[in-house]
Amino acid sequence: MSDNDDTMNTAPRVSFEFFPPNTEAMEQTMWASIERLADLHPRFVSVTYGADGSTRERTHDAVERILNETSVTPAPHLTCIDASRGEIDDIARDYWAMGVRHLVALRGDAPQDCDDYQARGDGYAYASDLVAGLKRVADFDISVAAYPEVHPEASDAQFDLDNLKRKLDAGASRAITQFFFEDELFLRFRDRCAAAGIEDSIVPGILPITRFPQLTRFAERCGASVPEWLADRFAGLDDDKDTRQLIAASVAIELAQNLQREGVDEFHFYTLNRAQLTVAICHALGVRAQPAAA
Repeated sequence: MSDNDDTMNTAPRVSFEFFPPNTEAMEQTMWASIERLADLHPRFVSVTYGADGSTRERTHDAVERILNETSVTPAPHLTCIDASRGEIDDIARDYWAMGVRHLVALRGDAPQDCDDYQARGDGYAYASDLVAGLKRVADFDISVAAYPEVHPEASDAQFDLDNLKRKLDAGASRAITQFFFEDELFLRFRDRCAAAGIEDSIVPGILPITRFPQLTRFAERCGASVPEWLADRFAGLDDDKDTRQLIAASVAIELAQNLQREGVDEFHFYTLNRAQLTVAICHALGVRAQPAAA
């Protein structure tokens, strides 16, 4: 048996991302998804934080409920855009007191009408500064973001890679990538990270596609490419949800299994608060709910 066969026979570790809902119906959907995905024993579930901290209260409430009502480990996102160091430190202390031990540290998106980001003088300028500040508050386990296709605001790929290394050197434990759809993009990025001396985990972020037009909007905002072959697979399916689901599952399973053959043993899923596709992909990777004892 080859090493790759051994890798395929070992279930990877997984984590899941959710966003704080703003309607009662969306809240019910999210909690049903969390309950279902909890059976897969994720390493953690992250909860996003709106641009400029706009969902701060809803993020906090969701994290508190996850802690109190589920067995999973919550990892709230925390951004430093338009906030002072004192405000961020206070939020971090509150989370630690609540029992949170894992954070996802991000600079955050600049306001939509801002063409030239300028950090607040009393704030954390970049994610690397935020990571260092959070580690001074408490010994959090911190995840940061990585961009296989380069952050849209980065001057070039080397600048982006240097920035990732600064975040990890500041105390982060791992990097979770932006979504992508071709395994070569991740594998080349992983090789570049290794060549730069990065030894921390680089976890691929997988986005199961629910609606293709929504995907293209996401991709434009974050600088991810959408290959022509992918657009062709979803062509004509806007009004055919069932077939879309089948195609979406097959695309994500093929991508994840290709990565698994290359030694990837951890995945992060952008669930969009829905469990069905993520459960199917995890099942194909060998990540399954454990049967209850008789």
